[in-house]
Amino acid sequence: MKKLRLLTAGLAFVALLGLASLIVKAQDVVKVAPKSCKVLLENDQVRVVRCVEKPGEKLEMHSHPANIVYALTSSKAKFTLPDGKTEERELKAGQAVWSDAVTHSSENVGTTESRALVIELKK
Repeated sequence: MKKLRLLTAGLAFVALLGLASLIVKAQDVVKVAPKSCKVLLENDQVRVVRCVEKPGEKLEMHSHPANIVYALTSSKAKFTLPDGKTEERELKAGQAVWSDAVTHSSENVGTTESRALVIELKK
């Protein structure tokens, strides 16, 4: 029984290390996807990033501080969190949505190019 507890604890520890490494590896979206995401404005208060994703395009794990996404086109995306949970979201052109700070990967699962402004708050 003691060996089973040690094995279970060891496996849980390895799983936590794997999750932590995903979070640590998460980077700035502009560094992860320089061809898709460009900084339009940055100062000590805010950063505005324009992201364009083709259908089927995936952006590796990355992080955002609290932000507002403004959809320039209608789109459908799948987001994957570091723990593996996924969520699909659809945005209509002209729609704005709030997001708390987040680490995720994303994929354009729609049939059209996705264009959006991500307004990241620094304060």
